[in-house]
Amino acid sequence: MSSSQRYKPTFILIAVNVAVYIYTSWAGGNFLETGYAPIYQLGQVGYLVLNEGLYYQLVTSMFVHASIVHLVGNMLFLLIFGLRGEEMFSLHEYLIIYFLGGLTGNILSLVFLPLDVPSVGASGAIFAMFGAAILYARRTARQSILGALIYAFFLLFLSVGENVNIFAHLGGLGAGLLIGYVLSVRRKTSTRYSIAYSYGSPI
Repeated sequence: MSSSQRYKPTFILIAVNVAVYIYTSWAGGNFLETGYAPIYQLGQVGYLVLNEGLYYQLVTSMFVHASIVHLVGNMLFLLIFGLRGEEMFSLHEYLIIYFLGGLTGNILSLVFLPLDVPSVGASGAIFAMFGAAILYARRTARQSILGALIYAFFLLFLSVGENVNIFAHLGGLGAGLLIGYVLSVRRKTSTRYSIAYSYGSPI
């Protein structure tokens, strides 16, 4: 059992996201949608980050969701891809994928989104976990990564829609694919050494 499966970071992250949504919906006075005040406080707004120095929004925005539908959809995908990630990655690898992927997506959003457009949601981090898991699985099974890349970008294409931050998705997915590749290369080297040692002739 991996350390991720032992500590269950997926369920912890879901619980944190739900708790933040309860707070923001309470603060906004509407359980179905998050009001502008909490979004501008904890979401990512480019001009507040760059001009007011609210750099914490690059992280807090990963836990803020615009509506209950937005939250439920993201948490469903986090459950699916997060549990898969727990099977493959150690706890620190899992957390690096999640937070670095989310941060990469938010930085890309900061660069390309209009500075007055808020950005919220865990989808960048979730895309990172998906990308890392699918590429890692293909590489460790000694299969071509082309299929993984096609599948990953097909899912990215399906996520395009009105009010969807494609830059967060693209940044998270790119970071996840890269991290998954690096981990598969490192793990492959370690596995080869272990197999040679375990099954080598004792004579």
